[in-house]
Amino acid sequence: MTYHSNISYFAQAFAPITLEQLNAKAEMMARIDNKYVVQSDQLLALVPHFSQAFDILDIKEQRAFTYDTRYFDDAARSAYFEHHQGKRRGFKVRVRNYVDARLCFLEVKVKGQRGMTEKYRMPYDLNDLSDLTPDASVFAKNTYSRQYDKSFDYHLRPSLDVRYQRMTLVARSGGERMTIDTDLRFQSEDQMFATGTGVFIVETKSANGRGLADRLLRTAGERPTRRCSKYCIGMAATGQVTRYNRFLPTLRKLGLTVPEPKIGQWSEIRTDLRKNLNGLSAAPQMIAI
Repeated sequence: MTYHSNISYFAQAFAPITLEQLNAKAEMMARIDNKYVVQSDQLLALVPHFSQAFDILDIKEQRAFTYDTRYFDDAARSAYFEHHQGKRRGFKVRVRNYVDARLCFLEVKVKGQRGMTEKYRMPYDLNDLSDLTPDASVFAKNTYSRQYDKSFDYHLRPSLDVRYQRMTLVARSGGERMTIDTDLRFQSEDQMFATGTGVFIVETKSANGRGLADRLLRTAGERPTRRCSKYCIGMAATGQVTRYNRFLPTLRKLGLTVPEPKIGQWSEIRTDLRKNLNGLSAAPQMIAI
C-alpha cells in the first residue's frame, strides 16, 4: 500500500463518532499516556481488532486532521532538558492550531499524581505567534505554580514548530482514547526534518495506562516507547540540543538522523502556522487531542 492508501484504509475501517460524543465518552484531560512507535504494516494488521472496540472521530466526513504546534522554551531549553532528565515537575507550553477545526489554543501540560498528564488551556489568537501574549504568560505561570507550588522562572520564546496528521479513536465503552499520528514535520529556524511516511506514533490515553488499546498493542509485540515526546524528538532532530542520548532509540525508529547541534538565537520567527488564519475561531471549544 502507498502512504495515502494506508491512511484511507485505516480511517475507513471504523464507525464514526462526533466530537461531542467523543468528549462525552472520553475527554481525558487527566490521564496516563503510553506512546508506541509502530510501522505501518504492524498497525494495519491490528485494524480488525481495534475496529471491534473503537470508533473514529469524524467531522464533516473527514477523519485525518492536520495539527500545527508551536512550542515555547527558554534560552537554556529548560523544558527540553527537564524532560530529558526525567524530572517529575516538567512542563510544556505550546500554541496548537487545530487546522481543520479552525481552533487555536495555548496549552500547558504538567505532571500530576502517579505520573498522570494534566493539560490546561485557553483560547489563543494565531496572530500572536511571535511571542506569548501577556495573558498567555500569566496563564502558563499560574498553571505551573498552582501545580507544583513553586514559582515559574522561565522566560519563554518560540523554539520549535511541529506539523502532523492525526486520527483519533475512542472506545465504545468510554473512558479510553487513542491517537494515531503520522507524517510528522519538525521545523526550527533553519532546519526541517520529516518522518518516514510508513511509521506512526500511537498514543493511548486511559485512567490507569492499561487500557484495551495497550493490551492489543502488547499482544502484537509492541512495547511502549518511553522517550517519545514530539517536542524533544524535534529539538534533537533539528540540532538545537547537545544531549539527546535518551531519545536516540525513538529517533532511529522514526528514521530520523541528528545533525550537528547548531544552537543560537532565533533571528527571525517563522510564521508557517499562519497559513490557515483566515476565518479562524478562537472560541473556547473542545477538540480531541
